[in-house]
Amino acid sequence: MPVNWYAALVVIVLIGVASVALAKYHYNQTAAAVEPAVGTTWHAAIGFDICGTLEPSLTASPSSASTGLTTTGDGVVLVAPKKSGEAGANATVGKFASGYTGLTLTNTALKYPAAKTPEYKNGQKCPAGTPDAGKVGKMVARSWVITTQTKNKQQVQTGGATTAKPADLKFLDRQLITVGFVPAGTKLPKPPPATITALLQVLSGSQPVATTTTTAPGATSSTTATTSSTATTTSTTAAPTTSTTVAPTTTTKPSSTTTTK
Repeated sequence: MPVNWYAALVVIVLIGVASVALAKYHYNQTAAAVEPAVGTTWHAAIGFDICGTLEPSLTASPSSASTGLTTTGDGVVLVAPKKSGEAGANATVGKFASGYTGLTLTNTALKYPAAKTPEYKNGQKCPAGTPDAGKVGKMVARSWVITTQTKNKQQVQTGGATTAKPADLKFLDRQLITVGFVPAGTKLPKPPPATITALLQVLSGSQPVATTTTTAPGATSSTTATTSSTATTTSTTAAPTTSTTVAPTTTTKPSSTTTTK
């Protein structure tokens, strides 16, 4: 047989082998899961600025909440997806808001859960009595991340980017978020210092991870029980000696060091 015939046969075999190897390679590749996955637990902090006023922190989500995106009180958000619809790229500020009674938050509107707080929509003017009264407002959000690095004995905070689509903002672990209805060009501040301190305490393990609106046995109606896995935590939160379970805020003073202001 002519040499060209053998050469062509070798080329065909090599192409076949290469095709099989390439197909096997792609078959074995699995797409990396986008965090947070179901079963993951992250913590973040969120604050709300309406027309120049930082609103009080959202109260704790009820223990009956079916969503895995809840607030533990003091502005701390527990990001612990229970299903795919709130995991990965779906773990957003908008998804959290949709599961919190009384809170409406989209890319164009905000209704904070307070009896006297109206719904604000892009293009409306801030009402009289607010720092931004008379100015046209719009929905925005700004976020930072508390790193594990320290400078001058304080944890460094990075980020500071602003988005015009707050509802689409995806949660990150150790994240600080401020959602605002403010005039265009406003540089949103970080969440209140007390909120940042609460997050730092949770991250350091010096404060109960979660609270609920269930009243502890024997406590007054204003006292709430914790959902900590330690049974004794619930029974002692209403006792006068609870100061031993809360870390002094002076040791977890929120960092004022950022890479972006």
